[in-house]
Amino acid sequence: MIKVATLLVVVVVSATLAKPSDPYKSGAIPYHFAYGVKDDYAGTDFGHSENSDGSNVKGSYNVQLPDGRKQTVEYVADHHKGFQANVNYKGQAQYPHEYGPAVTFKPSGGGGYH
Repeated sequence: MIKVATLLVVVVVSATLAKPSDPYKSGAIPYHFAYGVKDDYAGTDFGHSENSDGSNVKGSYNVQLPDGRKQTVEYVADHHKGFQANVNYKGQAQYPHEYGPAVTFKPSGGGGYH
């Protein structure tokens, strides 16, 4: 009977030690990031910025849409209310009357980035 009780104690201790720690309770670190890309030649225009105090996140991103409008999404997120976004558009959608082949650009010679 003594051997069975000792074995039971060892099993309970081993199971407790094997349980992984919760990765989400490690304490979030505040951060900030931002970037933007604007290339008038290629028609590229987009960006994103975000701030976090470790619990709440607030940010926005924008993109130039193919129809000519600029879309901006402002958002907040936390563990209680989730992700909440507000989407806005600037400008009027433009649609061409005639369609043609896609615009492509040939790479310049030289074998590398310039």
